[in-house]
Amino acid sequence: MSMFGWIRARADRQRQAKLLYGAVVAQARTPSFYRDYGVPDTLQGRYEMIVLVLFQVLERLREAGSAHEELSRVVLESLFTDVDDNMREIGIGDLTVPKKVKRAAAGFYERVVAYRAALAGHDEAALAAHMQQFIDAGAEVGSDSRKRLARFAMAQRRALAATDIRDVIEGRGFIDPGQIPA
Repeated sequence: MSMFGWIRARADRQRQAKLLYGAVVAQARTPSFYRDYGVPDTLQGRYEMIVLVLFQVLERLREAGSAHEELSRVVLESLFTDVDDNMREIGIGDLTVPKKVKRAAAGFYERVVAYRAALAGHDEAALAAHMQQFIDAGAEVGSDSRKRLARFAMAQRRALAATDIRDVIEGRGFIDPGQIPA
């Protein structure tokens, strides 16, 4: 591949990652999550929903094979760039932002391990417990909502698995969270 071909391919990946990350954020900001599922409409609640949706997209890309590793990496970088940008925008000091982004990255990987194990085992109760821990910091509030969110995550996983990988890359394959009964 020529140098210009490499640059063009890289620019295409960046563009595709930006579009896919935008679709992830749009899905994570669906009002139903905050209104009907009791996810707090706070920076932390929004982060948790972005992580949940992004995790599922990255899992689908991973399952589709190594051809999508680079796109996965660039989309994940988009998350951490977004976290960094948002922290700076709300006025967190420049010296503490890198530490907080590092903590957000560690939190992302902690959630990946927990969610992956629960989804792989089709363990809705474990998934709900993890969501309770991460979203509500273990508080008893909203446990029924977390069970519903776990059902949503299981249904979303099935929907993404049934969606052609090209459509997933284009940001399609998300289900309406309002379809999951309370």
